[in-house]
Amino acid sequence: MASLFSTGLFLLVAAISPGPNNLVVMRAAARNGWTAALPAAVGVIAGGLVLLVLVTAGAGRAFSAWPWLRAMIEIGGTLYLIWLGVRLIAAAGRDAGSMTLPAGLAGLFGFQFLNPKGWVMVLTVVAALPTTGATDALLRLAPLFICIPAACLLLWAGLGSALASCLTRPVVRQWTDRALGALLILAALLLFF
Repeated sequence: MASLFSTGLFLLVAAISPGPNNLVVMRAAARNGWTAALPAAVGVIAGGLVLLVLVTAGAGRAFSAWPWLRAMIEIGGTLYLIWLGVRLIAAAGRDAGSMTLPAGLAGLFGFQFLNPKGWVMVLTVVAALPTTGATDALLRLAPLFICIPAACLLLWAGLGSALASCLTRPVVRQWTDRALGALLILAALLLFF
C-alpha cells in the first residue's frame, strides 16, 4: 500500500509539473475554450495507458536490454519537443491554423509515444513497483494513470480558460505563445539532461 501511495505521489508531481502535455492542453483551452481541451486530455490519458500496457507487457525490459533504444526515444522525443517549441515561438500571435501542434484526441494520443516525459514517468513507476506480474501491476496502476493525469490536465485546461480573455489582445497572445514555446523547449531540455 505504501508503494502505491508513493507511486501516486510521484505521478502527481510528474503530471502537474509543466511539460508538453500540460502546455498543449492549456494552449487548446486558452485558444478555443475549456471544452476544446477535453479531447486533448482524453488523448493524453489514453496514450499514457497504452504506454503503461506496453511497459508492463515487456517494453521496459527491452529498454534495459538495449539502452540505445531508450536513448533513441529520449533524443528523438527531445528534438521533436524542441522543434514544436521553436515553431510555436516563430508562429507567435498568428492564427491558430498557422501553428501545427498536436491537437485533439488522436493527436495527443500519438504524441505520447514521442513524449520523453511520458516514457520516463511510466518506466519509473513500473520499475519502482514491487515485482508482482504484468497483469497485477497494470490493474493496480491503471486507475492512478487515469485519475491523477485527468485532474492535473483539467487544472491546466482551467488555467488556459482563465487566460482566454487576455489572449484577445494580439500582443498578449503573441507573448503567451512565445512563453509557452520557450517553456516547451526548456521542458524538453530538462527531460533530456
